[in-house]
Amino acid sequence: MAGEIFVFDTTLRDGTQGEGISLSADDKIKIARKLDTLGVHYIEGGNPGSNNKDIEFFKRAKELRLNAKITAFGSTRRKNITAEQDGNLQRIAESGVPAATLVGKAWDFHVHTALQTTLDENLSMIYDSFAFLKRHAMEAIYDAEHFFDGFKHNPEYALAALRKAHEAGADWLVLCDTNGGTLPNEIRDIVARVSSELDAPIGIHTHNDCELAVANTLAAVQAGATQVQGTINGYGERCGNANLCSIIPNLQLKLGYRCIADEQMRQLTSAARYVSEIANAHMPVGQPFVGSAAFAHKGGIHVSAVMKDSKTYEHIAPELVGNKQRVLVSELAGQSNIISKAQEMGLDVNANNEHTKSIIDKIKDLEHQGYQFEGADASLELLLREAFGETKEIFRLESFKMLVEKSAGQMVSEAIVKINVDGQTVYTAAEGNGPVNALDNALRKALVQFYPDIMDVVLSDYKVRVIDEKDATAAKVRVMIESTDFNNTWSTVGVSDNIIEASWEALVDSIRYALLGSEKQESGQAMRAQLGLVNH
Repeated sequence: MAGEIFVFDTTLRDGTQGEGISLSADDKIKIARKLDTLGVHYIEGGNPGSNNKDIEFFKRAKELRLNAKITAFGSTRRKNITAEQDGNLQRIAESGVPAATLVGKAWDFHVHTALQTTLDENLSMIYDSFAFLKRHAMEAIYDAEHFFDGFKHNPEYALAALRKAHEAGADWLVLCDTNGGTLPNEIRDIVARVSSELDAPIGIHTHNDCELAVANTLAAVQAGATQVQGTINGYGERCGNANLCSIIPNLQLKLGYRCIADEQMRQLTSAARYVSEIANAHMPVGQPFVGSAAFAHKGGIHVSAVMKDSKTYEHIAPELVGNKQRVLVSELAGQSNIISKAQEMGLDVNANNEHTKSIIDKIKDLEHQGYQFEGADASLELLLREAFGETKEIFRLESFKMLVEKSAGQMVSEAIVKINVDGQTVYTAAEGNGPVNALDNALRKALVQFYPDIMDVVLSDYKVRVIDEKDATAAKVRVMIESTDFNNTWSTVGVSDNIIEASWEALVDSIRYALLGSEKQESGQAMRAQLGLVNH
């Protein structure tokens, strides 16, 4: 084992500076609990006095019983005043948290241009601020802002800034690549130089402007850093912060460092997806380690090899990070894809099974019509189970009508749905923000008396793609719907030259899949725990 690495998460602070990321105080509390379960050592909550949300978070954080240290954020004192006169520092001291991070300038250019003060005054600001924190018995972390740019421009001054913080009692000296423009070889050389000149714990904080934040973090650790700062899913300003979902497994599984417990590592994927749900930010399917496509296989040759030994096309066992292997089925699929997918579901499919070729032909025909199953595993599972007689009819549509009206400048959609459940006709109507939302509401209203759990299902994403643009408004469309019950996430597909019909098809598949658990219990507890399905 190469040694222990301390994980510092700043999703709640630096992550919220990313475009489109906004967290309420409730959101922050939920994410903090999840991060603590994951085993991070520090959770940076924000600035205790900067806005009402952060004020509320720090107030409520006092009641949390976490193993991680909730950490406040601020900057060194303002120029030409004492630390005691600085309201920001006072609020940090009064926040009640055990640790604080202060950002301070380490680049002489920023001292002159941004702070518009002298180099000596900036060093005094650093020293006074950290001495203040230590007088209040707080663990003190110095984020040396723009350290690498500063070091390349004036190494003596950048090192002087670190020394002042260290002299004042700072417990951590964190080197920040704030503009994200430094290369891994530069990071390695500079961190090694700092480690050789200062007898102090070193941290690393990188940004992803050159797509190098993770690589730079790994280089810094190998050069002597023992704290890594980053965010879940790499959220952050501009191109984002270093992604802890890649840093942690790379350090622990590839380089032999110890970041979190093995059982916590197996929660990494669920934590990443939980945070993305709370932040209402769609996760890229190809995100390493935790993305739904991280261990997905599409080519028939690949799938055939993976079925023999997963190491043929997987760099780690996906279960180590809580992910699962997925086999994608598309027009490129061969028998191996279908067999692997069906076997995941506990279905008796093999190369000699009479159903296999007909299923492959049907899937290819549907894809020719515009369906796409590689991103709609729930629809695929329903298709396969139907072929093997493993599903029952949950309900039968008798009719639906859509009314769309614009009145007094407002668009109003109403859906009227008539279905049959076990011989009983149910007729309901509901309004919605749009036609699909109205249909969703009406269908749920009709089904809830038979299946109460249906109200736990949320439609989390809706996409429409025109299949053949040359047909203009008469073109076929493909609708993809993503749904979640906050434990699982699944995707369904519908295709039609009528967008409402395509949406209805995808919506019905979503509801049917949500209710599949009861069907599986009736058919012998088939497999929900084994599904490697559509966790987007």
